[in-house]
Amino acid sequence: MNSTYGSVLWFTGLSGAGKTTTAQSVEKKLRERGRRVELLDGDELRATVCKGLGFSREDRIENVKRIAYIANLLSRNGVDVLVSAISPYKEMREYARQHIPNYVEVYVKCPLHVCEMRDVKGLYAKARSGEIQHFTGITDPYEEPENPELTLLTSTGALEQNVQAVLAYMEQAATSSGIMKGLGLR
Repeated sequence: MNSTYGSVLWFTGLSGAGKTTTAQSVEKKLRERGRRVELLDGDELRATVCKGLGFSREDRIENVKRIAYIANLLSRNGVDVLVSAISPYKEMREYARQHIPNYVEVYVKCPLHVCEMRDVKGLYAKARSGEIQHFTGITDPYEEPENPELTLLTSTGALEQNVQAVLAYMEQAATSSGIMKGLGLR
């Protein structure tokens, strides 16, 4: 890890897998430890910085490029960044990995049927009925990460257990690189 940069934890997974819920809890724990941290939520960014982008492959890739740019700006100023974005294509995550120092891929793994049961907005039902096109997991692919730094099982693991796994990973990574000071993770 580069000690002058904050970490960028990129939470990827299907809609409803628990990316944002987990990232919000990690954010809270890091703030309690005095860390400078920002959460970049894919849904919020689509309504602001990425407004006007659709869900074609090209638009999704552009969406990730914009998120990666913002994450890198924050990170190079010592802010830990938590990105919660589906990022369905391997190519997107590789782009982020190549352009962001201290990139950490966190695969929030949850079976499709569980994500569908959790879907309070009814998006999966709309995708299955044809009302929504290019919906990840239904009419558009989700390419599972092959070698994420961390995999969280949200259908079987409790939220607090997953949050602790993320914090433990960050602590181990910081210790391994000799930048434990200031992380406040102990």
